[in-house]
Amino acid sequence: MKTEPRTLLAWLCARDGLSYRLFAEKFTATGVRLLGHKPTNPTCGETQFRRWTGGKLATLPGPETRQILEAMWPEYTAAQLFGPPPQHDPQAPANDLEERVRMTADEAFQGADATASAAISDNTIDELRDQVTAVAQGYHKVPPAQAYEAADNLRMAIEVQRDRTQVPVQQQELIILSGQIAALLSVAAFDLGYFQPARSLARTAAVFGETTRFTPLQAFADGTLAYIAYHTGNATEAVAKAMRALSYGGLGDMAHRRLQAIKARAHAHLGDVVSARRAVQLSAEVGQGRHDELHDAVGGEFSFSLERLAMSTSTTALLIGDAAQAEADARRALELLGQRPEEAQSAHVRAGAASDIAHARLLDDDVDGAAEALTSVWGVPPEHRQTGIVVRMARIGRHLTRPEYHGAQLPTTLREQIEEYNRLSPPHRIGPHVGLLAIEG
Repeated sequence: MKTEPRTLLAWLCARDGLSYRLFAEKFTATGVRLLGHKPTNPTCGETQFRRWTGGKLATLPGPETRQILEAMWPEYTAAQLFGPPPQHDPQAPANDLEERVRMTADEAFQGADATASAAISDNTIDELRDQVTAVAQGYHKVPPAQAYEAADNLRMAIEVQRDRTQVPVQQQELIILSGQIAALLSVAAFDLGYFQPARSLARTAAVFGETTRFTPLQAFADGTLAYIAYHTGNATEAVAKAMRALSYGGLGDMAHRRLQAIKARAHAHLGDVVSARRAVQLSAEVGQGRHDELHDAVGGEFSFSLERLAMSTSTTALLIGDAAQAEADARRALELLGQRPEEAQSAHVRAGAASDIAHARLLDDDVDGAAEALTSVWGVPPEHRQTGIVVRMARIGRHLTRPEYHGAQLPTTLREQIEEYNRLSPPHRIGPHVGLLAIEG
């Protein structure tokens, strides 16, 4: 039995032969044409599409979304699109049997095509899985804006395949891949300085993890939500998120390492030195040889290498005022990084550890030593200066504004260099201004 459309938008989609997949492609393309290719462009998920076409919208969507919809159907306003459908097609000739026959044939073909497309090739899923792994493992090699573009394109490709299959096992696999891509998009959005979209994308990943009972994805997403929380001044929430993530079963040792490091940073922001040191100790424990299918099997940005752990504990030591431990951990991070092949070395870890060394030396009033440590940081290209580096440098710049440095040439020069360095970074150039609340590790 055919269901009558409840909105003009649903009626137009039926008239124009737009399934959710085709509508989403047209909506995205129209948004790029009108607004440019920006990470903040409106998108339309399948659930949202069902609400739009099902007459379940309480209020009209935002202005950019309305602009896109009105560009797709210029003869109607957004209010009309979400209103009731017409009684007849005003553009169709009356009693046009030929047009009716054509539309019936099209509808019949689309129904047959949908039936034939009830499943997709397992090879397609394997290819998408390989592409997700490639984005995750290559994340450290490219600027965060480029990583975001690659992940977003892959997100749309996965959604197309989710729309084509009704096989439960394939749906499960594709939802997990969608969750992994949402998690990577969240990391990239954070690195670009977009904290609110990063939070929304991390929650999306958590929902996909919960839906599929894939606990490593839930844990990674909650860990990301934790460090977004302490970057935005909510350290208590960060501790709660990290604790919840640690409660999930099925996690490998690397997942526990990452979550304990995040928890340590959150405790340090709260001034709880004892809990911070305990979490640092737990993050460094060897573990029980456990692995999981995300942090270990996919790896890359989902992993948490020993050099990244050392950089993170260095930052935690800075927050609790232990300059000697901070420099020791940062030096350890650089040592471990140097043992990797050049193509596997993370510029973010190198710059983050070097800036931590500089900050530790400033805590000991060694300005010359700090200037020496910053030598390797200046060479990071602007497009690679992600949030973690920018916030570290900003904290150093803030330290250099102390009264004892006023009028001194080297502190003044360093402070001016830092201001210019950060001004050219993506978080300052294309994103919101990054606060000085924390340092991402």
